[in-house]
Order: sequence, then C-alpha cells, then structure tokens
Amino acid sequence: MTTVLDTPRGTDPPPVIQTAAMLWLVAVAFGALETVLVVSEQLYTGASTLAELLPQVAIRLAVFAGAAFLALRLKAGANWARLTLAVTLGVFGTLSLVIGPVQWLLAGGSIAEAVAGADAMGLIFAASRILHVVAVLGAVTLMFQPRANAYFRSA
Repeated sequence: MTTVLDTPRGTDPPPVIQTAAMLWLVAVAFGALETVLVVSEQLYTGASTLAELLPQVAIRLAVFAGAAFLALRLKAGANWARLTLAVTLGVFGTLSLVIGPVQWLLAGGSIAEAVAGADAMGLIFAASRILHVVAVLGAVTLMFQPRANAYFRSA
C-alpha cells in the first residue's frame, strides 16, 4: 500500500541516494552526540538545570526525528524530502553549525589555540561537529548528482 508520502519507483534507489540517506542518519547521530555532550557538561558544571535544558533538548529531538523521517522519505524517492533536506538542514542547519566557530575565528581566535586549550570533552565535541558538517555536505552533494536527479525524475 502506498501513501502520499511514498513515490513508487520501479527500481531501488541508486547508490548515491542510499549513501545520501545514510549520511543524513549519520549527521543525526552526530547531532545527538553533540546534544548529549553539551547537556552533560551543563549539568556537570551546574551551569544549567535539567528543567532549563529540557526545552532545547525537546527541540533538538524534534529536529533529529524530522531529519531521520526525511532521510527515509528521500531513500523512498520523495523529491519533496530531498528539497526539504537541502534547504532546511543543508543550508540553515549547516549555517547553525558553523556560524559560532566562524565568528570566533573572525574575532581573532585560532585553531591552534583552541586545540591547545581543549580538554577531552572539547576535542570529542569538535571532532563530532566536523564529522557532522562533513556528513551534511556529503549528503547534499550526493542528493543532486546526475543519477540522483534521474531517479527523482523517473516517476
């Protein structure tokens, strides 16, 4: 039984779409890890209470669930999911991930300084954020490859 959310295709999605969908799920996993790291640090240091953090965590969980849903719809051939992922998470999501570090660098910060002053938690967070951004950029690139475009055109 197909629904409005499914776009039936006669074939399996091409490898570029399968990989793009997987990269979106990887990005969700890294986003979840970053959330756990930030919440843990805030609670451990006493900078925030759980009640203060819950609204932010709820919003992030909703975004993660939405991204996972869209990744699955992408794999199923829903062009609307491809466009939604590209605009919402590919553009605005990426900007939200990189704007802080870019502003810090423009204000005179240096990568060497950041690495030298980082603790284990900071290094894990930075590695996760870098891999998160790479996964998003890779997914967006793959979603618009010629084989992907042909897949979405073949209704």
